[in-house]
Amino acid sequence: MSFDYAILVRNKTRLELLIERFNTKAQAKFYIESLGGQFEEYESENDRFQESFALVQRQLSSVIKNKIVERTYLPSFLFNKKQVVVVVGQDGLVANTAKYVNGIPIIAINPDQERYDGVLLPFTPQDFMPAVERVMSNQFRVREASLAEARLNDGQRLLAFNDLFIGAASHVSARYRIAYQGAEENHSSSGIIVSTKSGSTGWLSSIFNMTTGMTRFVDSDQKRSSPPALGDKELLFVVREAFQSKRTQSSLVAGILHEAAPLVVESFMPTNGVIFSDGVESDFLQFNAGAIATIGVAPEKARLVLKG
Repeated sequence: MSFDYAILVRNKTRLELLIERFNTKAQAKFYIESLGGQFEEYESENDRFQESFALVQRQLSSVIKNKIVERTYLPSFLFNKKQVVVVVGQDGLVANTAKYVNGIPIIAINPDQERYDGVLLPFTPQDFMPAVERVMSNQFRVREASLAEARLNDGQRLLAFNDLFIGAASHVSARYRIAYQGAEENHSSSGIIVSTKSGSTGWLSSIFNMTTGMTRFVDSDQKRSSPPALGDKELLFVVREAFQSKRTQSSLVAGILHEAAPLVVESFMPTNGVIFSDGVESDFLQFNAGAIATIGVAPEKARLVLKG
């Protein structure tokens, strides 16, 4: 198969966002330094990224035409199988991209090894080109990762690489009915987190840290708890801060989801109900009264290109 373009996915640096906000670099510098911040850190971070990105683009241009897609435009960009997808940025950008490429293999590059851990970023600007050549010749290996899916009763759907949040857009309580493995409850809570295997060390782990700390407050001998190990086709849901009252319950607060055991949530929120994925609040489904969401493992998988 011949390829038309390489799609270079990137996010704006903190300095670029500051300049957008304050119109000029000088004004951005004045703002940061007036608050006691070190503007040099923003500059050095930006310089390193721009240098890395330019190197990636220069090398790609020698073998294939390329286009740049900013993270903001991922939900509306149309990916196809004749594109080589190259992500340059942090791990979160890989997660954001994986939801929209419909199984196209992703070559993920760490532009700054001193700043970014790069759990999902096996390549550097200096060593990624053999991976591009392997993808173009269909001789590559991938790590496949399951995605979570929220599907509404009107046909809308949203995917997540790490986790889904189901709740209210503000800090008010979320009101809904939850159904899982034959049990149902009405809830008033801070929302539901549904995590994939890939995301279990992120937001989900912080919830377990909180519950461990609270339990230790009561019992100092309590051992540290952590999320259970998930299979490739499993998700884990956790209800945050369920409130028990005459009309709401708090027993159905966690469980493992798989093909035969999805999670069904019916919204009781007249306004401001949302479902968003991977911490990106701007990419969401409205989840207001009358909406019913079925949560489970998506049929698609993320495919991350491996070294060698």
